[in-house]
Amino acid sequence: MLIAGPNLAIDRTSTVSELRPGNVLRLGDVVVTAGGKGVNVARAARALGVPAVLVGFLAGQAGGAAGALMAAEGLEVRGVPAPGELRTCSIVLEPSGRVTVLNEPGPELSAADWTALEAVVEAALPDHAVLVCSGSLPPGAPAEGYARLVERARGAGRTVVLDANGPVLAAALAAEPDAVTPNLAEAEALLGRHGPEAVEASPDARPRALTAAAELVARGARAAVVTAAAAGAAVARDGERAWLDAPAVRARNPIGAGDALTAGLAAGLERGDDVIDAVRRGVATAAASVESVRAGDLDAARMAQLLRGLGAPEVASP
Repeated sequence: MLIAGPNLAIDRTSTVSELRPGNVLRLGDVVVTAGGKGVNVARAARALGVPAVLVGFLAGQAGGAAGALMAAEGLEVRGVPAPGELRTCSIVLEPSGRVTVLNEPGPELSAADWTALEAVVEAALPDHAVLVCSGSLPPGAPAEGYARLVERARGAGRTVVLDANGPVLAAALAAEPDAVTPNLAEAEALLGRHGPEAVEASPDARPRALTAAAELVARGARAAVVTAAAAGAAVARDGERAWLDAPAVRARNPIGAGDALTAGLAAGLERGDDVIDAVRRGVATAAASVESVRAGDLDAARMAQLLRGLGAPEVASP
């Protein structure tokens, strides 16, 4: 698969007994990795044994460091130069399960910078059946940036999976991506129903996610997968709606679960699976990933075990 993950980062994941704002805290177990949603997708694809190429901006000395970290992991990256410095993101884990994420915005781009990334993606399209557009766009990138990539890929006969939110997702829906994968909070925010950014497996998550998925299809997506944390995921396409329960697992780090789902979904579509079967693969991939400390990482054997244990999707009435 080909992954457009423009807003790469260096992630610093650490633990603390309790996060207390306004206090001096000592962090433990600090893990430094390359980050960004596109990296998480590439990492999950590699764990699944699926060849993947990641395209993103590598800005400044931090960009060089991130490139080296990705190479050390065995991730194939085609870095696009950009001004400034790559962002750093901080993830703080607490024993209670609470996770705090501090995301920097990323390097400021010019129109020429984005055009250069589009050219790299377009040049790589002939070698891949699926394009994944994943994550936020750096400052200065056009809001229709992913929409333009979707149009290029669709014009080349490729399948496109899109994981974005806000105006970027809204613009891309008009280009009719084959599948979109927002979480429930992101989907409802786009649809004008604002709630908390954090996604919880609330009792009403299922009907809300099913409704949101159907509305995203009405707005242009050929299929929509709306995730609702540990509750599961809703799928909609062509007037059909279904719900998949997530398997019960012990979460160590929920960050990157949606990216792992996107990777599993894209892997399924690349091998010719039906959308529903591909989503089942994505749900199992996401569940396996939260058992790892590193975002997007997972054990492929564990994913296969969870996939075998997944029940059939429950078809919902329109």
